[in-house]
Amino acid sequence: MAWTSEDSNKLYGVSKWGSGYFAVDPGGLITVSPFKDGAAIRIAEVVEEAKARGLRLPLHIRFQDILQDRVRRINEAFTQAIEESGFRGSYRGVFPVKVNQMREVVETLMDAGEAFGLGIEAGSKPELLLALSIHKNGDRLLVCNGYKDDEFLRFALMGRKLGKKVVVVAEKLEEIKALIEVSRELNVRPLIGIRIKLATRSSGKWATSSGEAAKFGLSTVDLLEAVALLEAAGMKDCVSLLHFHIGSQIPDIQVITRSVREGARFYAKLSRMGCPIEYVDVGGGLGVDYDGSRSAVPSSANYSLREYANTIVYGILDVCDEDRVPHPVIVSESGRALVAHHSMIAVEAFGRIKKLNTSKNLVVPKNAPKVVRDILEVRETVDAGHWDEAFHDLAFYRQQAMSLFDLGYLDLQSRAVVESVSWEIAAEIARHYEGKTRMSDEMRELVSGIKDQYLLNFSVFRSLPDAWALGQLFPIVPLQRLSEEPTAKGTIVDITCDSDGKVDSFIGDGEQDNEYLWFHEFDGKPYYLGFFLTGAYQDTLGDMHNLFGRMDEAHVLLDSDEEAGWYIDETIEGDTIREVLEENEYAAAELVRSMKTQIEQAIKADVVRPNEGMRLLAEYEAGLKRYTYLVVDAPGK
Repeated sequence: MAWTSEDSNKLYGVSKWGSGYFAVDPGGLITVSPFKDGAAIRIAEVVEEAKARGLRLPLHIRFQDILQDRVRRINEAFTQAIEESGFRGSYRGVFPVKVNQMREVVETLMDAGEAFGLGIEAGSKPELLLALSIHKNGDRLLVCNGYKDDEFLRFALMGRKLGKKVVVVAEKLEEIKALIEVSRELNVRPLIGIRIKLATRSSGKWATSSGEAAKFGLSTVDLLEAVALLEAAGMKDCVSLLHFHIGSQIPDIQVITRSVREGARFYAKLSRMGCPIEYVDVGGGLGVDYDGSRSAVPSSANYSLREYANTIVYGILDVCDEDRVPHPVIVSESGRALVAHHSMIAVEAFGRIKKLNTSKNLVVPKNAPKVVRDILEVRETVDAGHWDEAFHDLAFYRQQAMSLFDLGYLDLQSRAVVESVSWEIAAEIARHYEGKTRMSDEMRELVSGIKDQYLLNFSVFRSLPDAWALGQLFPIVPLQRLSEEPTAKGTIVDITCDSDGKVDSFIGDGEQDNEYLWFHEFDGKPYYLGFFLTGAYQDTLGDMHNLFGRMDEAHVLLDSDEEAGWYIDETIEGDTIREVLEENEYAAAELVRSMKTQIEQAIKADVVRPNEGMRLLAEYEAGLKRYTYLVVDAPGK
């Protein structure tokens, strides 16, 4: 049967991780529907429009309407849970700036959250100063997390003087003492939050932020001492928020169930001790299903948004009713779930490194060394079914050949034959073992290593830092040609001079990750791939490895008045070479001056002619204004 777009949808799992936002249309193009059931945008057409406006790849694309949709959906989930349960409190969301500090993201969220009272969270002095400026509604929360010095506390209390609901969350006992002193000095009654350490631990890549050995929060002993200090200072009535946090991405709903009940119990006990706590902040952790498996693996979450809201609301309600204390305002800091879906990166593939590097022109030398004849015999017998034996023989003879070459006993022609035949044998063995779950580590390494590598014009360290640092999975899919069957398997390598600049783990069936991605054969036209769900942390965690800077950026909005149904609202040019050099303290003027001196010396030494020298200098100066990424032709041209 002919390959269809639906086959590609299943192959790449788009309908699973896409969460209703991303899909494959009948024409074989990836689409995005920012309001899920609303109008759809063909992403490849966005790329072409951006290029027509002078932007370059790699290209960072933000679908700003998704931010609005995420704010609404999270608030509606909690509102529904509150109404159905009879919970007598309310809900307030807070956006943690650390998840994505980009101005265009924060401002869009604050605008979208106006109707829902969406607040903002700051974890450092720079973030606090940003938050104080952008927080213009006194009904919204401004939550201060992270370690604090006196200056941090003064900035926070400045917000209190201006009538803002600034809650200073104490992460350690010393901050309670400092807050008492600074509040007295400034004559301000603060809103105090207390972060507690729960015994409940999370799972996955971010589990270390939870449990009794966590970096932040007060132990039960410290909590009791903090209450005593505040009571002695006449500030016990300032305790307005209880906070706990067990992870940035919580994959298992059972962890949320346990942590919420434990945290609610702390709230109930403190309420009975006379602390007038109004807010219970359950922290972040609302999971994003990056791999679409809906399971408790680190790159997924085994629950829906509705189940998440129900678990929190009903868990707090049950404990409050059991202890007969008021129902609080529930606060969550679901930054990842708010912003992950809105952002993606479009990249272009421009080359392929073939691992099966054979040549029909290779001739076996007459009187070939025995090791060459031995490895040729392995190739002839590998089809007989003795796969393990063939693998071991291959490893032995190849190593023997390399040793003979090092000692000078093997000529280049013989070595070329050994290399070529080795790849043929390895490919045949890999085809046999591929898809099998039971194999040795050596065999698994062989199966993985036989795949071709596709060169993409981007930097893993800049665009997907969590993939490099944490092994985080991100959906990666061709943006076009999805009505054609992809026939090539491969991994991804970037353009940095670093062996870690690669992606070799991809979304699989939920139980096991894939060690390859399916590609189409190059046809001489641009071949685009998309990295999806990159809106959380990737913008600001990315570094400038090899001095690759920020990418060009396009912000897309739906508009029914437009012929296409959408338009690019804003474009932001990425870093130039000059900008990344100056960020690393290289003054462009000094660089040009140095080059000019060298060129003048070359002219005097008659190494280059004057006109040629001036042309070289002009090219150098122009190069400083260029994009940091490559200018590539379509593969196969």
